[in-house]
Amino acid sequence: MLKIRMFSYIFLFFVITAMISTGCASKTEQPAASSTSIPTEKVELTISAAASLTDAFKEIQTNYENKNKQIKLNFNFGASGALQQQIEQGAPVDLFFSAATKNMKTLVDKQLIDPTQQKSLLINELVLVVPADGKVTVQKIEDLTNETIKHLAVGEPQTVPAGSYAKEALTNAKLWDTLQAKIVQGKDVRQVLTYVESGNAEAGFVYKTDALTSRNVKAAFSVDPKTYTPIEYPAGIVKATKHSKETADFYTYLQSKEAQDVFVKYGFSIPK
Repeated sequence: MLKIRMFSYIFLFFVITAMISTGCASKTEQPAASSTSIPTEKVELTISAAASLTDAFKEIQTNYENKNKQIKLNFNFGASGALQQQIEQGAPVDLFFSAATKNMKTLVDKQLIDPTQQKSLLINELVLVVPADGKVTVQKIEDLTNETIKHLAVGEPQTVPAGSYAKEALTNAKLWDTLQAKIVQGKDVRQVLTYVESGNAEAGFVYKTDALTSRNVKAAFSVDPKTYTPIEYPAGIVKATKHSKETADFYTYLQSKEAQDVFVKYGFSIPK
């Protein structure tokens, strides 16, 4: 009987010791609470912008993201009319930067952009470009009827502001109908530029800023600004944005001297 009791005591001792050891180990193995807070997730903003803003915005993106580590800018470049339609159809866009006031006005009228949160920030000019090799000579708009111009690149007037401005200028010169057989339409102003660069068109209407981006074309002449609607670029905050504060901050930044200096560097003018 004594041996049984002794065995029971010994067995109980080992059980209790094991339980204490396990408890201590559990406490030891628990990781210490981290004093470092979890990094905040980046806020991604979608900016729908006219194709002619591509180069300037690449530089602005770098500058802004370097100073605002919590922000990621995503750009959707294209024809302003097409971008306007995407917003109307519910595309998730935070800020719209158009190459024409009419596209912004349409969205304001449809109450998709607050009139107090949109403003014209830039001015541009319409020019006619030809290949840089100098084989095509055009000095004035009437020269587009010459036989050396077999293809004339113009943005689709319904959706591409540069095409709309070009149509206005040609209509005022009474040449729009005359040149129909030569006109090749582009989906945005950058495609028009590509047509001339590649030799698929002997001439094309683009913005001054687009002409400056290419070594393969040169501006033959600036189109008389009295023959088309002033080219203004309004920016506006889309009401449906889920990041009102961050979008408002970027909208404000676009009006800063730092951002304006970049736009001027790429050939834009700032409204006085």
